Amino acid sequence: MKNKFNLTREQNIFVAKRNIVDYIWKSANLEGIKISYSETQAIYDGGIVNGLTVDNIIAINNLKYSWQFILENDDIDYDFKALCHLHKLTCDKLVLDQNLGKLRTTPVNIGGTTWKPQFPIESQIKEELEELLNQNDKTKTEIAIEIMLWIMRKQMFIDGNKRVAMLFANKIMIDNGCGIITISQENQPTFFEKLIKFYETGDNGDLKNWLYETSIDGIDLNN
Repeated sequence: MKNKFNLTREQNIFVAKRNIVDYIWKSANLEGIKISYSETQAIYDGGIVNGLTVDNIIAINNLKYSWQFILENDDIDYDFKALCHLHKLTCDKLVLDQNLGKLRTTPVNIGGTTWKPQFPIESQIKEELEELLNQNDKTKTEIAIEIMLWIMRKQMFIDGNKRVAMLFANKIMIDNGCGIITISQENQPTFFEKLIKFYETGDNGDLKNWLYETSIDGIDLNN
C-alpha cells in the first residue's frame, strides 16, 4: 500500500488548512452530528447559527480546536497520552468531566450489530499501539489507516471514538506528508456497512483497502 502523496509537513498542513471546514463537517456527520456545510463554516468563523443544539455547536468548535492542536504541534508522541488528550479536546463539555480522556468503565452498544467491544485495558492499548506504529514493512499511510480502525473498534472512550481515531490517524498522515483521511458524505453509508463487518469479524482488510481507494485527500504540489 504505497503512499498516495509525498508532501512535506508544511505542504500537508497547507492542504489541511485549505479544506479544514470540509474535513470538520464530514467528521461531524460521521459521528451522527447533523449539520450542514454552511452551518459548520459559520461556527468555525465564530458566527451565530440559529436552530442548532448547543451540543452541536460545541462539537464543531471542539473539532476546530482539535485540528488546530494537531496542525500546530509537530513534537507530539503517537502514544496513549496523545489519544487521551485528543479525547479531552473533542469531547470537552459533551461528556462528564470524569470521563474526559479516561478509558470507559461502562459497556457500550454499537448501532447495527449485537457485537460488543471488550472493556479497554490501558497496558494492552499501549502495547498494541506500539506494535501498530512499528510495522517497518508498511507505509505510514497503511499504518495510519490501521491505527484509525483499531481505535474505532477498541471503543476505548465513552463517546467520540471515531473523531479521536481520525484525528490521531491524520496526525500521522500530516507529519509524514501522506495527505488527509476524510470520508465523503456519499461514501459514509458504505463506510458504516463495512465498519460493522469489521467490528464483527476483526478483519480490517476490506475496509482498509476501501478507505485507501476512496478516502485519502491531497494535492500533488511537487509537479
